[in-house]
This record gives sequence, C-alpha cells and structure tokens, in this order.
Amino acid sequence: MEIIKYPGREEWNSLAKRPALDVTALFDTVRTVLDEVRERGDEAVKMYEEKFDKVTLSSLRVSDEEWEEAERLVDEELRQAIRQAKENIWKFHASQRFEGKKVETAPGVTCWQKAVAIEKVGLYIPGGTAPLFSTVLMLAVPARIAGCGEIVLCTPPTREGKVHPSILYAAKVAGVSQIFKIGGIQAIAAMAYGTESVPKVYKIFGPGNQYVTAAKRLVSLREVAIDMPAGPSEVEVIADASANPDFIAADFLSQAEHGADSQAMLVTDSGEIVEPVARAIREQLDRLPRKEITEKALSHSRIVVLRDKEEVIDFTNLYAPEHLIIQTSDYASIAGRILNAGSVFLGCYTPESAGDYASGTNHTLPTNGYAKAYSGVNLDSFIKKITFQEITAEGIRGLGNTIQVMASNERLEAHKNAVTIRLATI
Repeated sequence: MEIIKYPGREEWNSLAKRPALDVTALFDTVRTVLDEVRERGDEAVKMYEEKFDKVTLSSLRVSDEEWEEAERLVDEELRQAIRQAKENIWKFHASQRFEGKKVETAPGVTCWQKAVAIEKVGLYIPGGTAPLFSTVLMLAVPARIAGCGEIVLCTPPTREGKVHPSILYAAKVAGVSQIFKIGGIQAIAAMAYGTESVPKVYKIFGPGNQYVTAAKRLVSLREVAIDMPAGPSEVEVIADASANPDFIAADFLSQAEHGADSQAMLVTDSGEIVEPVARAIREQLDRLPRKEITEKALSHSRIVVLRDKEEVIDFTNLYAPEHLIIQTSDYASIAGRILNAGSVFLGCYTPESAGDYASGTNHTLPTNGYAKAYSGVNLDSFIKKITFQEITAEGIRGLGNTIQVMASNERLEAHKNAVTIRLATI
C-alpha cells in the first residue's frame, strides 16, 4: 500500500487513477459470444454455459420447485435479515416517487410530465466467490416500486446446475418475475436479444466482471439501455486526527475484500494517523478469510496526506469516489462541499457496509470517476418520463407568431405552416 505525503496538485490526476482494465481489448471475444446467442438463442447459451461455467443444463429457467426448495434451505436468521433490508430499501426508494404537476407556461399552453415504468428490465447478479443476494434487493426492489411489468434475473449456476438459495429467496422477497441460470456474456446477450427461454428486456442492470462490463457496453450501442458504466469497486475515507484508526482500517478492508481489482484510499490532512491506520490494517488483515484477495486490492490502494481540508475536499471531488466515508470532527461541513461521489457515509458509526446491505440506500453506484456525471441506481433508473402539452385556441394565438418566426429563421417552412394553417381557422 502506497503512502504519499503532500503531493503537488500536478500529481493528483495520477494519484486518482484506478486499477481498471481497458475492456475494449475484450470486444472481439465478447462480440463472438453476443453474435452466437443472437443467432442461435438457447442452444448457444447452453453451449457457453458448458464452456465457461462447466455445467450442462437441460433447462435455463429456475423451476417453481427450485424456488420452493431455496426457501427451506435459507435459515430463519438470514431470511429475517433479508426481509428487514428489503423493508428499508423499499422505504427509501418509495420516497423517490415522482409527482408531476401541470404548468401553464403561457396563457392557454399547458405542459406536464408523466413517469412511466420501463416495462421489461433485466438484472444481472454475478456468481464468483460470494452470492450477492444483497444486489438482488438493490435492483429488484426499486424495479417493483416503479411498476416494471417484467423483472428478469440472470445469474451463473453452480457446477451442479443450481442457483444459490439466498439469491432465490431474495428474488422472491423482492418480486422478481423469472430467474435464469446464465452467467457472463451469454447472460447479457440473452437479455439483450431474447432467446426461446429468456425474454428480451429494454434495460439491463447489475455489476459483473470485465467481460460482463464489455458486453453491457456493446449491447447498449444498439439493443438496450444499461444502468451505467461500471468498473471495480472503490472507497475513499476522509479522516482527521479525531478518527478511530481501527474503524478506518475496517472500512479499508471491507472494500478491499470485494475483489483483487478493488481500491481503497485514505485522504487526510493529519499525518499522525497514518502509522496507526497502517498498523490496524495489518492486524485486521491477518484475521480475514479472504486475505489473499484483499492483499491484492491493497497493493494498489493508497494513503494520501494533504496540506489542509481545502486540498482534501478538492482532491475528493477530483477522485469522485464510488463510496465516500467522512470520519472527521466536522464531517457535516465537509459533506456539504462534496460535489462528486456515489454514496456518502457520515460520522464514525456509519460504515460502508450499512449502505451495502440494509440502511436503505442503493449500493449499485458509479465507479472509476463516473460519479462526476452519473447517479447511483435509484427509482428513476427504472422509469422514463413522457412529456405532454395541450394548447387551446387562445394558446396558439398567443404563441403562434413566436413559433412561426423561429421556424422561418431555421428555414423549416413546413414547421411554420403547421402553425399558420391553424391560426387561419381561428
């Protein structure tokens, strides 16, 4: 883990770089799989499941019996935790409902917006080293609140052809319509193009490895919308001398254990906390079962000591972290000046884990600096807004000349005539 003290501003851009891979190098491989699935449907999906996930599937769809079995296999303590998390996520996202209002922009001219749910959405839940049932809640709950008619979920099966019971239980609690045992590129292709088994959707959500990321980018060029550009997960901690080094270390490691390409960053104006934090990280790391993965993430993580709070805030807005934890005595003041971040965690008792699981906010967030322009997943992610306008005779009489002058000056005479012909009847 690098420790950088008092870097000049000209060095900040290089310090803000992530260990992200260039997924464009994977496009040729990804296109081959996408094209096969588009042309051959289920047959190609099953072929790639056998090749990549090492499983032979007779059916891609999770059966009703498998759903029922999953509920029996999940212990009551976890079922209760999933239900409580779902309730908090529901409350927070339900509060985001859009309330449109009619506006009379001029006499006789009324405009308004209507929020309409995206009819069919696809959710991708990675497999790998941990069953991400929490992501099922983060995506399916707002989709259900929005009123999406069909919520399709794809996730890689085990080599026994099963889906982890906790994923199935979370999907049931959250209101998923159908689940398919498909992973990787072939899952994105199936949802983007549709197959004999998998419905074509209009927008795809969810994290994944570099191949999934590349596949989402490619299908978004023509076929479907996607939630946002994605990369490895990351956290920044802002701390001062009042912060608890053990808390900072725990936050660092909770992020680093996500994956070998994750990144954690401590940004501080207090050089005296550097060694206590580094020591706490070493001590806690030794107790982690995912130590090897975590160590790899720490190899491109950093502690950056800056001169004052102004530099800390400016660097943070440049870095634009996915997760931002502020453990300072004046955290509310600093939070008010944060412009670029996916989700912010305030005070010493607010770990990133809370947002990852159960506080109610969404954990599907922009990474790799995209927080400068993108929001995390929220209710609006599952909604499109349609505008309406209604103009009376009085309205077109008052607005007509403005429209005619503008259309004429753009040399669009048919546009002008659409108004002229109406005015002639009034």
